[in-house]
Order: sequence, then structure tokens, then C-alpha cells
Amino acid sequence: MLHFDPHKTGLVCGVLLGTWHLIWAVFVLFGLAQPLINFIFVLHMLRPLFMVDNFSFVLAVSLALVTSIMGYLLGYFSAVIWNRLYK
Repeated sequence: MLHFDPHKTGLVCGVLLGTWHLIWAVFVLFGLAQPLINFIFVLHMLRPLFMVDNFSFVLAVSLALVTSIMGYLLGYFSAVIWNRLYK
């Protein structure tokens, strides 16, 4: 059975989620976020309800940090659970 290292799995998930949200912050910085979110809502047959606010460096860094930490924890505990279930 495949064994996952919890730390490495956590790092991979943390980097992926943090980078994804850092890209979102760059879209906000360059004014591309509102058209993107409108497009995504329309694809899901939803009326866009949210308005993207002005860019904030502090919020962008906080978003990337919080999602990186949450991604790490998600990956770490997912690997631990996987390893225990499939011994």
C-alpha cells in the first residue's frame, strides 16, 4: 500500500493552496478578479452577487498565509488518516 509522509503531503497542499490564493490576490491587484468571478458565477448559472474590493497588501499576505497553514493541516491530517486506514 502507498504510504504518505504527513509533513511532505502537508507542505505540498499548503504550497498549492497558498499559491492559488496568492494568484487570486494578483488578479485583484491588476483589476482582473471581478471579471473572473463574474465569469465563474455565470458558468455555474448563478447571478454574480459579490463585488471585489480594492487590493490590500496586508490582506493579500494574510490570505496566502492562512490558506497555506490550512492547506498544510489538511494535507498533514489527510496523510495521517490515509496511513492509518491503509496499514
